[in-house]
Amino acid sequence: MKAKNKIALVTGGSRGLGKNMALALANDGVDIIFTYYIEVEEAQSVVAELVEKGQSSQTLQLDLVQFNLLDEFVQKFRTILKEEWGVETFDFLIHNGGIGASISIEDCTEEKFDQLLYIHYKSVYFLTQKLIPAVNDGGCIVFITSATTRYCIPGYSLYSSLKSALETLTKHVAQEYGNRGIRSVAVAPGAIATDFNNAKARDDEEVQQKLANMIALGRVGQPDDIGQVVAFLCSDAAQWINGERIEISGGQAL
Repeated sequence: MKAKNKIALVTGGSRGLGKNMALALANDGVDIIFTYYIEVEEAQSVVAELVEKGQSSQTLQLDLVQFNLLDEFVQKFRTILKEEWGVETFDFLIHNGGIGASISIEDCTEEKFDQLLYIHYKSVYFLTQKLIPAVNDGGCIVFITSATTRYCIPGYSLYSSLKSALETLTKHVAQEYGNRGIRSVAVAPGAIATDFNNAKARDDEEVQQKLANMIALGRVGQPDDIGQVVAFLCSDAAQWINGERIEISGGQAL
């Protein structure tokens, strides 16, 4: 049994890019389940915005570092699908959850390495493995990576390396699940004005101008620049886009 509307799971959807992705998908008539880390009030506020748009929405707590709780999260997610929508499957899995980190190779500790490894790769890999059997044929998996996989920024060796791993995973998911019509796409944002990485691209005018000078279109990106593209990639209009890395950076560091 399929839901009346298509359903998306967006990780890290209570704020920033994830919130914008959820709202953009809702504008296209998609119902939303999204995760939050600890911001319960923010999450409930987003649920209210989505419902106001006429879409059903639920939220779940998820800490990607707590790998041992991943199976419990998957079970809760499946329960919500059944109880709220009366289905056992969904359509779109958007891997957006993450944190910024500027750490030199010299200063990187094993603890910090493991934290980012779980958040940006290991938990994403296994969440995909555990949930893709429940993705409807013809669905789509979107991995949010980074423009910094293409060029180097001091302090981003770990973050960018893990995002590069996701871009490789994107192609393998596309290959292994293409027989079910499931597409897999990597979206690589450039500098965006959100609270990501201490909100420097949003709140620090000097940093913002420095970044704008690196971008062909002469400005830092806004959440809408990313959310609308993710919604497009989950639409029928993007049905022939698969296994690709799509950078959305306004022409940064060309």
